[in-house]
Amino acid sequence: MNRPAIAAALSVLCLTRPALAAGPDSGTADLERGRYLVRVSGCNDCHTPGYLQADGKVPESQWLTGNRVGFQGPWGTTYPANLRHTVHDLTEEDWLARARQPMRPPMPWFNLSAMTDDDLRALYRYIRHLGDAGEPAPAAVPPGVAVSTPYIDFTARNLDKVAAR
Repeated sequence: MNRPAIAAALSVLCLTRPALAAGPDSGTADLERGRYLVRVSGCNDCHTPGYLQADGKVPESQWLTGNRVGFQGPWGTTYPANLRHTVHDLTEEDWLARARQPMRPPMPWFNLSAMTDDDLRALYRYIRHLGDAGEPAPAAVPPGVAVSTPYIDFTARNLDKVAAR
């Protein structure tokens, strides 16, 4: 083999080695971390229909598709978003910015905002990995407007009753 050919082969190897080292393994690690975070952070509790009622035994193919059960309080009625639609329409950088912004109640946005960039990236990549599926969640409804979907009542009078028990 001649010297120019060896030099060219070594150059290609040196240039591609970092890309190969960061390839499938880092992607798999991100997906595993994202899946773990979805499970332990409670994302499925609200964003996956029937998850709580089924003690978490909902097929992963149905995770994070939003929910038609709303949360009603002084803010009106809000619905857990279909996160698979949400991230489908966002770049990773848009997701990072969005995750740091206040969100409608009762979403614990302050917990999401406190996550590291690496954790938020893992969440984003995992949700993107699941693929776009399901229907959009119903739109938020202002206070005092009746809704036809089931909802959990977070009004102060009902929360006082729960606290008194």
